[in-house]
Amino acid sequence: MQTNQEKGAKGEAIAVEFLLQHGYLIEERNWRYHHLEVDIIASKDLLLHIIEVKTRHSLRFGKPEESIRRDKMTFLKNAAEAYQFQHRIWKYLQFDVIAITIVDNEPIEIYMIEDVYF
Repeated sequence: MQTNQEKGAKGEAIAVEFLLQHGYLIEERNWRYHHLEVDIIASKDLLLHIIEVKTRHSLRFGKPEESIRRDKMTFLKNAAEAYQFQHRIWKYLQFDVIAITIVDNEPIEIYMIEDVYF
């Protein structure tokens, strides 16, 4: 049986492949600053994308994107601010969510929600 970390890593790998297929450049994976973490930082068309990946192996507890709480978005905003401070070339950014549902070890749904703001 896979651990939550293994499941999350598989979801992130699927998300990276999805982003590459859609013309994104992956800048960072699992970027950390102190206690903050961003799953994927990508760029496309001069816009920096701060991406949270949520993976579920069933819909028993709801859709993956429904599990993102306000405190997680606050952490992402703080992390994005730190990243922009360290990489001053990036002036414009947006927050995105990639929700992945995996059944029998295969992704059955990959859903990207762009420009999320709470």
